[in-house]
Amino acid sequence: MKKLLGITFLMLALVPSVWAQNKKRVAVMNFDYATVRSSVASLFGGDADIGKGIADRLVTRLVTDGVYSVVERKALDKIMAEQNFSNSDRADPDSAAKIGRILGVNAIIVGSITQFGRDDKSRGVGGGAIGGLTGRFGVGGVGKREAKAVVGISARMVSTDTAEILAVADGKGESKRSGVSLLGAGGSSGGAGGGGLDMSSTNFDDTILGEAVAQAVNDVAKQLDDRASSLPTQVLNISGLVADVSGNTLILNVGSKAGVKVGDHLGVFRQGRQIKDPATGKVLKTIEDKLGDVTITEVEDTSSTGTYTGAAPKAGDAVRNSQ
Repeated sequence: MKKLLGITFLMLALVPSVWAQNKKRVAVMNFDYATVRSSVASLFGGDADIGKGIADRLVTRLVTDGVYSVVERKALDKIMAEQNFSNSDRADPDSAAKIGRILGVNAIIVGSITQFGRDDKSRGVGGGAIGGLTGRFGVGGVGKREAKAVVGISARMVSTDTAEILAVADGKGESKRSGVSLLGAGGSSGGAGGGGLDMSSTNFDDTILGEAVAQAVNDVAKQLDDRASSLPTQVLNISGLVADVSGNTLILNVGSKAGVKVGDHLGVFRQGRQIKDPATGKVLKTIEDKLGDVTITEVEDTSSTGTYTGAAPKAGDAVRNSQ
């Protein structure tokens, strides 16, 4: 009985690990907000990158749901900067697929904000940017008037192999409260013009506009979660060399730019004899011997470190996906 219980507990402990390995990897691009840019400027007294705010909130929701393995925003921002990715490329499937291939994800999520702000007949909010002289939502320039906040977003999941659109999700959120200003009921925020808006803050969540954003993002996240099983599994062809050997620790000359991730298992191979065409001397085939396996523990842009098991390796040995 004790042995049976031990096996059962071991199986239960392995379930989360297996599930994590089977998750599809995705990245979320900053959403395009060109359609609503004038409304944003009017509302916040200047440009505010609500596309980044929506993307950040979607990442948080997807991570919380646990259906996908989501690439860290810092890694995505770094690749985008290196590739000179412009704001105008945010919703372009081809550009997104290129970024996704570099990150080694199964799919990349791009999107657009189609509605953001008031849904009434008032022409202005008055008072300019959030903050102004008072530094508080719903006080001073914004005024106390009945307003309905509406937010609409559209997301597309793009294949990193073909730039094909794999799934589409549309979300819409509306305020639940009336009788307050669009940005009423919030706390101190400071100025939001110039891109300083923090859409993940409690202050923003407490506004009726924040409520509408949360509804729209949650709607899109649920639709994307439902499509996870239909995503194709991407197998990266990783190929590199052993750069250094220290005991059972190997340093490889391939890293995150080649799609290497912490936890990856790669095979280590050594070139053996070559089969040549007796007539031309041309190499027909190279026989390789597998020496062992390396499990990646650390990853940098162009290098990675791992723990090795197998026959003695040396610098120059080949490293690639272990079949």
